[in-house]
Amino acid sequence: MNGGEKLESIPIDLIIEIHSRLPAESVARFRCVSKLWGSMFRRPYFTELFLTRSRARPRLLFVLQHNRKWSFSVFSSPQNQNIYEKPSFVVADFHMKFSVSTFPDFHSCSGLIHFSMMKGAYTVPVVCNPRTGQYAVLPKLTRTRYENSYSFVGYDPIEKQIKVLFMSDPDSGDDHRILTLGTTEKMLGRKIECSLTHKILSNEGVCINGVLYYKASRIVESSSDDDTSDDDDDDDHERSDVIVCFDFRCEKFEFIDICFYGQLINCNGKLGGATWKFDGNTVKLCMWILEDVEKHEWSKHVYNIGDLTEFNPKNHVILGVIATGEIVFSMRFTSKPFYVLYFNPETNTFKSVEIQGLENDSRVYGFVDIIEDLNVIDTMQLISSSATKGQNTIWQSLKQKHRQQLHLATSRQRSESILRYEYGLLV
Repeated sequence: MNGGEKLESIPIDLIIEIHSRLPAESVARFRCVSKLWGSMFRRPYFTELFLTRSRARPRLLFVLQHNRKWSFSVFSSPQNQNIYEKPSFVVADFHMKFSVSTFPDFHSCSGLIHFSMMKGAYTVPVVCNPRTGQYAVLPKLTRTRYENSYSFVGYDPIEKQIKVLFMSDPDSGDDHRILTLGTTEKMLGRKIECSLTHKILSNEGVCINGVLYYKASRIVESSSDDDTSDDDDDDDHERSDVIVCFDFRCEKFEFIDICFYGQLINCNGKLGGATWKFDGNTVKLCMWILEDVEKHEWSKHVYNIGDLTEFNPKNHVILGVIATGEIVFSMRFTSKPFYVLYFNPETNTFKSVEIQGLENDSRVYGFVDIIEDLNVIDTMQLISSSATKGQNTIWQSLKQKHRQQLHLATSRQRSESILRYEYGLLV
């Protein structure tokens, strides 16, 4: 019996079922086996089945900063999904390395990592998929027009599109733009209107179900009738802190009143916020959850985490809240051993899982509920290049002078791709 006869003897339904449980990079390789398999693994039925399977096995994502330098590594590990199981340890998978010239701000959406930073006269954002090695270098924004500019990545689950929002500082005008990746749009994106004047406070953004949330300061004209002039423009405006809500589907902005000053997190599909409170040596975690977006109604929850000598918030970071209702923490710096902690609010108990395989003495940036979506991967494929074994991947559109190098290494091939990058972002 030859290979073709063996293939025909396996039912198509069984082939689809087996491959829906594989990693996305494996599916991408199997698409190249034949036209039949390529068509079969691109059908909407398979992509939705794969997404369902992926949601049942979410992962933790770790971006590690080495020795407080500008070199970073990306790992992922299985995420605990059974509150009754207590595995002693899991082994992290290595995905990629890259080096940057300045410190970036990271955030994650639909398994993608987004970071942007200033270099020279430019702000250059990058979007990458660490598990496949795919990346996209986005348009450079000059400081003259985008002083203190910000960019955020989001995913529209309805239209299945990756979008990047560019916001300029109000002092530099209102030239805000949105770029839909994988389309024929010019790389400058489309200009969008924002009637809600605000100043973004940080690049910390959380995207939940296609809606982006970030902290900002609302700017309104002062109601004072005093005509006294002043060189300081801030005297003519009143400011108040808010959360800006941007819907990537309809591309509309809204303000949400804020009732806390802390970290924004994804609370199992709802926007949440977290702050620490100390009662003597007792550590308390204050959680706010946005229950009603239209009415701006928040619920507040306070949990006794433990004694300060046992749990010091300075040494831990909150990653988010997962489907089990557990709040996930990680150590702020890697060490041996390195632990991820799962806090159960109902029983007020912790369980710890050791993550093995991470590099030591590194600053940790972590994300929960990382899933693989073939629609996201296909979109990235249109605009990026994947690292392949024994080859250097070079962006054809960047064949100009003054290029610098972005080093990526995929975990599966254990190889290094060198991208020549003209904007001076990565070295």
